[in-house]
Amino acid sequence: MGVKIVETGLRDGHQSLFATRMNTKEVLSALKELDSVGYHAIEIWGGATFDSCLRFLNEDPWERLRLAKKVCKKTKLQMLLRGQNLVGYRHYPDDVVQKFVQKAIRNGINIIRLFDALNDIRNLESAVKAIKKYRGECQIALSYTTSPVHTVQYYVDLAKQIEKMGADSICIKDMAGVLLPTDAFELISALKQNTKLPIELHSHCTGGLCEMSYLKAIEAGVDIIDCAISPLGGGSSQPSTEALNFALQGTPYDPKLNIEMLDAAAKKLEPVKAKYLANGLLNPKVLSASPNVVRYQIPGGMISNLIRQLKEQDASDRLYEVLAEVPNVRKDMGYPPLVTPLSQMVGTQAVFNVLSGERYKMVPKEITEYLLGRYGRWPAPVNEEVRFKIIGNEEPITYRPADDLKPEFEALKKQYKDIAKSDEDILSIALFGDVAIRFIEQRNEDAIPTVIHVEA
Repeated sequence: MGVKIVETGLRDGHQSLFATRMNTKEVLSALKELDSVGYHAIEIWGGATFDSCLRFLNEDPWERLRLAKKVCKKTKLQMLLRGQNLVGYRHYPDDVVQKFVQKAIRNGINIIRLFDALNDIRNLESAVKAIKKYRGECQIALSYTTSPVHTVQYYVDLAKQIEKMGADSICIKDMAGVLLPTDAFELISALKQNTKLPIELHSHCTGGLCEMSYLKAIEAGVDIIDCAISPLGGGSSQPSTEALNFALQGTPYDPKLNIEMLDAAAKKLEPVKAKYLANGLLNPKVLSASPNVVRYQIPGGMISNLIRQLKEQDASDRLYEVLAEVPNVRKDMGYPPLVTPLSQMVGTQAVFNVLSGERYKMVPKEITEYLLGRYGRWPAPVNEEVRFKIIGNEEPITYRPADDLKPEFEALKKQYKDIAKSDEDILSIALFGDVAIRFIEQRNEDAIPTVIHVEA
């Protein structure tokens, strides 16, 4: 049987290339064709799409999902969930996590890929229980990075724990595109020997290595790979779906995708890409390979964030000093994988260290919280001198961070009963506060829903 492919262009593709700015009409424009390609699944929701809909596009993310489900009759819809962080930037109480998962599945999601930035599986427990309860498909992702502690055995041990938790499949989530071809072969081979679960590989073309690593992973027996249709692939996104399909044609790994439907979908999405190139949101720089990502372990989105921070401080010329400081901060923090929200936290601390002239003279609140254990268990011991400088003798917590959080959902439902029209509205408010409230109030004031024509 050939390798299966998940299409990521409608979620991670535009998130990686142009800040998740595709609107619902654009997302739906080629969905009928993509539904007929023969994918394992189409990733269409979660990640930054939820925030972007509310904050920048004046759209309801729940409505996007419902409209997509009306079109997709043949292919499973998939989303990305940040464990206890859901699609937001802090830990949410268990009642909010469970209600969000319930509503995601009932509005159309089939497969939920969840991960924790620190690979602390305690932060996944609540979401896993909810996915099982509401009969979704649970895929747990391992945040991939390299460090003295992130060995093949580390990931094998994690995979065994994940299998016991009840996951339906495992994903290697290489968010920065740093997985080398030989390492891909070794890692996938070891996982296939130690777990019976299907293995999926997710990576990015950022470092120019991805296609080579995918091929070695396929040779090692990986079951599923993530690709993005060509207008939304390459650069800091995933490899082109069409290219991988051509590369594997006639081999035992042939995905046997419908090339005519792929071509038809690509033609509809080319003008979308052209629009974002023309308006500047798609910077041509992100379409080029950056092999130094292997050295700095910095995802594409993190680099753009660092550039913006330095520009605001009139210090653009100090970018390479900051890039060199990032691995030092990461080591001090116990080698966290650089994925949201850890990538932003480590990057900001590196900027502060360089610009202030003294390491850890200025410290973001989030780094203090991290050292207090509020994000979860560190992968490796942190630098004790740095820890003492920031939090003194205060002891970090050793229990699951969400154990401190009181239920919120019913209280929010009561508080916002005058504006919220549904539980989905309450969840939007729980996750994004004022941003969601402004959207809902404006929507209610307009009282005329945006009608998007959907070809079923």
